[in-house]
Amino acid sequence: MKQNTPGELCPNCDGHASVAITFGGRDHNGHLRTITAHCFTCHGTGTRRLTHRPHRTVTA
Repeated sequence: MKQNTPGELCPNCDGHASVAITFGGRDHNGHLRTITAHCFTCHGTGTRRLTHRPHRTVTA
């Protein structure tokens, strides 16, 4: 079944727009130290903008 999506999948991240990267250790409380990295192309949305623009009529 096809779902309605606002755009197509990002070609750079294939829809996996955010990832957690570990620093390879734990802090003094035992928590895993991670940072979140977002895709530069889609800015963390996982989709790209549609290439067409809506048609606008200009009235004078």
